[in-house]
Amino acid sequence: MKKFLLVGFVILFAVIGLLSDDETEENTQNSTPVNFADSYNANDTWLIYWYICGSNLESDYGSATADIKEMIESTVPSNVKVLIQAGGSNKWHNDFMKAGYTNRCLYDETGLHVLETINDSDMGSQETLTNFLQYGKNNFDADHKVFIFWDHGGGSAFGVCHDERSNNILSLNNIRDAFVSVFTPSEENPPFELIGFDACLMATFDTANTIHGLAKYMVASEEVEPGNGWEYTNFLNKLGENPAMGGNKLGQIICDTYYEGCKDNWTEDEATLSVIDVTKIPVLKAAYDSHSVEALKSSAQSPKKFFSSLGRSAKKAENYGGNTRESAYYDMVDIGDFAKKTSELLPMTSQNLIGAVDDVVVYKIQGKYRRKGSGISGFYPYDGEDQIYSLYSQQKAATLPQKCLYYHLIYGVMPPEGNDILNGKYEVEIPKATQKQKVFDIEQLEDLEIKIDKNNNAYVTLTNEQMDNISAVYCNLAYVDTKKDAILYLGSSGNIETDWKKGKFTDNFDAKWLMLEGHPVFIEIVEENDDYDLYSIPIKLNGLKCNLQVAYDYKEKKYKILGAKPVSKRGQADKYLIKLKQGDKITTLHYGLTISGDDSEFTEVEVETFSIDANPKFEEENLSDGEYLYCFEFVTPNNESASSQFINFTVKNKKIYTSKID
Repeated sequence: MKKFLLVGFVILFAVIGLLSDDETEENTQNSTPVNFADSYNANDTWLIYWYICGSNLESDYGSATADIKEMIESTVPSNVKVLIQAGGSNKWHNDFMKAGYTNRCLYDETGLHVLETINDSDMGSQETLTNFLQYGKNNFDADHKVFIFWDHGGGSAFGVCHDERSNNILSLNNIRDAFVSVFTPSEENPPFELIGFDACLMATFDTANTIHGLAKYMVASEEVEPGNGWEYTNFLNKLGENPAMGGNKLGQIICDTYYEGCKDNWTEDEATLSVIDVTKIPVLKAAYDSHSVEALKSSAQSPKKFFSSLGRSAKKAENYGGNTRESAYYDMVDIGDFAKKTSELLPMTSQNLIGAVDDVVVYKIQGKYRRKGSGISGFYPYDGEDQIYSLYSQQKAATLPQKCLYYHLIYGVMPPEGNDILNGKYEVEIPKATQKQKVFDIEQLEDLEIKIDKNNNAYVTLTNEQMDNISAVYCNLAYVDTKKDAILYLGSSGNIETDWKKGKFTDNFDAKWLMLEGHPVFIEIVEENDDYDLYSIPIKLNGLKCNLQVAYDYKEKKYKILGAKPVSKRGQADKYLIKLKQGDKITTLHYGLTISGDDSEFTEVEVETFSIDANPKFEEENLSDGEYLYCFEFVTPNNESASSQFINFTVKNKKIYTSKID
């Protein structure tokens, strides 16, 4: 919970006692249909390395076992083999994998064979990955090689494969170092035809740059993957039927069969999967760097004004993993959409970046509520903190202009390396962290006066100087329950009238709030688009803490529940999406303070528990009569915030009475 809300509500305790006396496209938007020509001969051999870090996905849900069984249901010829290494889970839901050990198996035309069961290895360790690569190289030969990482993923900063036994994760640096210790990189003839990530959030520029020279193609998802994951039966059958295909065709098949599997499991709405031509990454890198250098020049001239505008563009661009306080931050934005949103701000380089992205992404699938993306994402520090940035800046594949740009945003100073870039020097190291400097004067917006116009609407007006400090404005609402001696925070919303040119922001309060089966919920905004918005709602689903994912479709003018994502450990987005079903028990979670007590922090509160129908209703409904506190929240590009003064809305018999709080 943000500090400004806590302080503001505490200050209002005494006042509250006085008050108490009296918000269609097709389901997918695939790439233009393509017919990739065969690249090889039908009798060429294929070896697929499958690195399965089971983690809690296996121990809790049996997801790895389900995918292994899908593989076993496929039919492969003698020239296609799958080499498996599995570990990293406390429990396996099958008879051929043993917990506490590293399991190596081979699947070929005669079935699944256990090769060896060795001492437990850390699947989140570079050494373990290196050993598996070396084992495959020493014992199996093939004309074409594929490598698949299976587990949780966390994007550029966090990497992939969280071993729940060791709690370690493979970083992008680990991946690069492991591969190059076994295979010699080559731009002309990479050792792998395709490297894929059946994991969340890994379709990033930095991931592709990590494997440049190691693979021709990469397949990965920009967004969190649902638990059903890739469809191993179907894509292996297709490869077995035509071993002459190249990595681009194989990637297309993986995408299409994955999307069909998502539709079968009702998880297609937010599905993404891309085929990226890794050989073209240098061209994208040059365009991406140029875009960042143009941004660096602007930030050097006017950091406040530039970063506030850049932040508004980033918030409007499609981004992944949630990036809210409840669902955690992964700081990944779609590069193409970000370039489009910055085309006026960075006119010299945005169009070139858009073209380079379109060239490198040769195929993609996108669900209904992820259709703005271009197929490859990049880092953007939505959280405004230095912890995730620090992990990102350590990755060798992350390029220097991006590191310097976001260093300037987070720490408030241009690093020496950034000045070297602006002076035409690139032979420098990673920016070194220093003490943060104050950039945005958010304090001047704390307790900003709210005025009430002749139509009884509350509004604030900002000066140009104040506007240069912010990238977003939201409203916050709380219910004052005097009978229960509590203030219940209902969440934040973008439902306000905004005029960025004039700096005027006006309430759009209509005495309604989002409700699940008639029960008010706490909401956070994930993303606002021209034709749909995404929300995250903390709940307990049958006792399990989750974030309910909801979309509002402007064309259909209705809300849609996409599913519930279990709360995951920071750094590894949970791959499991739970679809609600009849009889599920929902507990709404809010944050509260007592009116009469001396609370110093907001406390998570379980408010209502109820069962849902087969098609639970989620929509805006009328709030009950009573007193509501309302304020405007101002957010800087580095995610600091301040709040205006509070006003009081009194709702009575569907009428709204607005009053200031003295």
